[in-house]
Amino acid sequence: MPPEAGAQAHFRALESLYASAPINRLFQSRLEILEEGVARISFEVDASVHHAAGAAHGTSYFKMLDDAAFYAANSLVSDRFLLTTAFNMLFTRPIVSGPVIAEGRWVSGRRRVLVADARLIGPDGEEAARGTGTFMRSRIPLSSLKGYAPPA
Repeated sequence: MPPEAGAQAHFRALESLYASAPINRLFQSRLEILEEGVARISFEVDASVHHAAGAAHGTSYFKMLDDAAFYAANSLVSDRFLLTTAFNMLFTRPIVSGPVIAEGRWVSGRRRVLVADARLIGPDGEEAARGTGTFMRSRIPLSSLKGYAPPA
């Protein structure tokens, strides 16, 4: 079977880049880029990410929302790594435990600054948080990043 080309190869390379990030040893999660401008991160909430009152700390909400929006945006940019320049969040309900999905979608922009939003869907299927971020092209070529490679 020939290697994936074009957009699909870029999506798989971004998924590999995500998996290679050291932070994901702390936040076990899996990224899937479904199509241009759409990213999904699956993860599990358990007591290891709880705050003192027994629900997921906002750190995990932010990380997953930012990552989902970021990768939705970077799926449209195949030459440069994007940087988050701003991110606004709204918490709507606590998550105590179970599987959670962060869904990211590109909203606008393709040149220098891109806008994407994301939402967290808790184990009950209800939205637990949402966020919107702005992302700008960096000077860092994706091809220079060790983790940016299609899986073998």
